[in-house]
Amino acid sequence: MEYILVGVGGIFGSLARYCLGRIISERLKMIFPLGTFIINVCGAFLLGVVNGAGLNGGAYLLLAEGFLGAYTTYSTFIYEGFNLFRDNEKANALFYIGSSLFLGIIGFIAGYAVGKML
Repeated sequence: MEYILVGVGGIFGSLARYCLGRIISERLKMIFPLGTFIINVCGAFLLGVVNGAGLNGGAYLLLAEGFLGAYTTYSTFIYEGFNLFRDNEKANALFYIGSSLFLGIIGFIAGYAVGKML
């Protein structure tokens, strides 16, 4: 049952990431990878909410391990950061990587606080 919960959450998380990423990139044609940035920061916030709310068991597997595990994307974050460096967009690359990490941590902390209030 655990694998099914993680798998179902993962299916919906990856579909949400793909759809939201496409919508953002199609509407905002820019060098900065804003889609992945928004997805990862809001995913960190939501993971904080889940943890702060104390969800465990099946709900945690479905939402945190499954949905949010597939919704956020470390590999795309690294790929896009590397491409910015490769394309000689060093300032954008440093801003993207640094702000993603900083706001991801802040997002998780804020989400955790919100989850504690639930």
